[in-house]
Amino acid sequence: MGRLVFIAFWAGILSAGNAVASQDPTAPLGWQAPAVKKAPSRARLPQLQGIFCDQSGSDCTVILNNNLISPGGRVNGYTLDRVQDDFVILRRGSQQWRLYLFADNVKSE
Repeated sequence: MGRLVFIAFWAGILSAGNAVASQDPTAPLGWQAPAVKKAPSRARLPQLQGIFCDQSGSDCTVILNNNLISPGGRVNGYTLDRVQDDFVILRRGSQQWRLYLFADNVKSE
């Protein structure tokens, strides 16, 4: 019986020691690490992959990030504002971007 009490006593001490060991023993009493703030994520500018217009040029559809989008449609928070033969204009809030079909440059307007 004494041996069982002895084992139970040490089991309690060891399990309590594990809970304390997970904290920094040199930290002030009651101190907790500050919460890590996540930086706001910025939506990446979509990639223009294709422009398709009918023969009159009035009805156009574009491929942005593997999605078919018509003027007024949205992708990643950007709105397709205007479609031309070789570029499109995307809008987000008060800013506009011109994406060219065959160019490496993106121009902010």
